[in-house]
Amino acid sequence: MQIIPVQVFKVIDTLSYFYVGENSKAFLIDPGAEANKLESVAKEKNLTVTAILLTHSHYDHIGAAGELADYWDAPIYGGITSNENAENPKVNLSMFMDEPYILKNVVEKNDGDIIQLDENHALKVTETPGHTTDGVTYYDEEHKIAFVGDTIFEGSYGRTDFPGGSEEILFKSIKEKIFSLPNDTKLFSGHSNPTTVALERNRYYYK
Repeated sequence: MQIIPVQVFKVIDTLSYFYVGENSKAFLIDPGAEANKLESVAKEKNLTVTAILLTHSHYDHIGAAGELADYWDAPIYGGITSNENAENPKVNLSMFMDEPYILKNVVEKNDGDIIQLDENHALKVTETPGHTTDGVTYYDEEHKIAFVGDTIFEGSYGRTDFPGGSEEILFKSIKEKIFSLPNDTKLFSGHSNPTTVALERNRYYYK
């Protein structure tokens, strides 16, 4: 298993990730911008991208998803209410950018669903709302890694003052979903260095 982070930019820096399994098959998580850059990385690494996964539907995480889904003929997966959010420029925040962005045809996954990459690599969908209504974390139990989007960062957590945000719900997601993972689980977020469950739990005084 390999994780390839790629920083992309349009208005704000965002980390996209290639989650790579056997035979260079890969998922692309949160392609927020710079489709050409992400295509180039995939080509350079000889990756076969089989699906695009969204941790939530804010523009800085979905901005290149439609173009890349067409390029690779790949499905786009997200959480419940992802279509409602991705199709609404006010909710996905693109109405505040240069041009409104509408993303359709997201395949919405339920809490607990498994998205299989290959025989030995899979990500479990875990609902972690609060930053948005459709926030999800993708968890690889075998390798103890989780893609958390903007739910939690190194030393911080996601904003809750956007449409659909709730501080109460976000903290519940962090406490009950993120901090219930094994201590040594590595957390990959949209806007910070990787961290671990143990490090972040200690910051919040949950022992």
